[in-house]
Amino acid sequence: MTYRPKDTKERILHRLKIAQGHLKRVMAMVEDDAYCIDVLHQSDAVQKALKEIDSVILEQHLKSCTADAIREGRSEEALEEVMNIFRKKR
Repeated sequence: MTYRPKDTKERILHRLKIAQGHLKRVMAMVEDDAYCIDVLHQSDAVQKALKEIDSVILEQHLKSCTADAIREGRSEEALEEVMNIFRKKR
């Protein structure tokens, strides 16, 4: 049976544990002098897991905090905050 997280916090924690598992695997592979390409594949899995975590967090922020700020008349502030996240990723 597949684990199904109930809420956003559980989804995030579940995905963090997946990323942690991938990272532990990368560390073990490096310690064991594994083939570089195999390490890179596992490292890519860590990065993809972290990106998915970011997506879940951003989605929740947009649905809650950003939506609330817009309703309260603080749309410029809310949009600037979100845009700053994307500017930092470049």
